[in-house]
Amino acid sequence: MRTISKPALVRDDRVRLPVLLFALLGVTLGGCAGGDFGRTRGDFVTDDMHRWVGIEATGSVGARPSDFQLTDEERTLRDMAYPLIEPPRQRPAWKTVFGDYQPIAAPWRQAPPFDRTAYGKMLVDEPHRSHTSRYAALSEDIRNDLTRFEPFKFTAMRVIELDRKRNAALKYISDLSPRERADAIGRMEENALIVQWVQQCLHRRVASYRWGLERLVIMAPDTLAADADRLIVELEAQASNLSVPAGPARGHVLKVGG
Repeated sequence: MRTISKPALVRDDRVRLPVLLFALLGVTLGGCAGGDFGRTRGDFVTDDMHRWVGIEATGSVGARPSDFQLTDEERTLRDMAYPLIEPPRQRPAWKTVFGDYQPIAAPWRQAPPFDRTAYGKMLVDEPHRSHTSRYAALSEDIRNDLTRFEPFKFTAMRVIELDRKRNAALKYISDLSPRERADAIGRMEENALIVQWVQQCLHRRVASYRWGLERLVIMAPDTLAADADRLIVELEAQASNLSVPAGPARGHVLKVGG
C-alpha cells in the first residue's frame, strides 16, 4: 500500500480548493441569474410582490389604497408595470444577477425631480468598444420598452374595461357598506393611477432617449442614428395612444425637460 506523505496532501488540497471554490461560484451564479430584459428571475417572485405599486400610486396623491385583494388581471397589470416604471439601465448587471429589487417612488412625489439627461450621460460615459455599440445599446433599450409595452397595454385596457363594469354595478349592489364602496372606488383609482404612471414614464423615456441620441449624433455621427430615431418616434406614439382613464393624478403635470 502506497503511503502519501504530508506534503503531498497539502499540495493536493491547494489544487482542489480553488477548483471547489470556482465550482461553487458557478452554481451560485447559475442559480441566481436574472430573467428576460434584466428582470428578477421567476423563483424570486411572489404573487403580490408588485402590490406596492398601487399603494404607492394612491399614497402619492393623498388617496387611501383599497383593501380588496388583487384580481388576476390587476396583479398582472402591476407585474407588467414595474419594468416600464423602472428607469432603463437602473441596475448594473451584478445587481440583476443577485436579484436586487427596490420599490420606486411615484412620479408625483419623486425627489430629486426627473432629469432627462441622466440616461444619455450614462450611455456616453459607460465604456464601450466603439460608438456603434452605444447606438446598439440605445436601440436595444427602446426595443425592450416597445416589447414590454404591448402586453401591458392589452392588460391595462382589460382592467379598465372591468373597472367600468364595476363602477356601473355599484348602484345595484344591495346593502353596500361605506367601506366596501370606498374600497371599490379606491381600487378603480389605483388601477387608473398605475396606467397614468406608466404613460408618464414612457414620455420620460422618450425625452431621455432623444437627448442621448442627440449627444451621440454630435459626438459620433452614424447612419445608425436614423434607426434609433424611428424607434423613439414609435415609442412616443405608443405612449400617446395609450387610453388613460380619468383619475386623481390627471391634473398633475410632470416636467420632462432637463
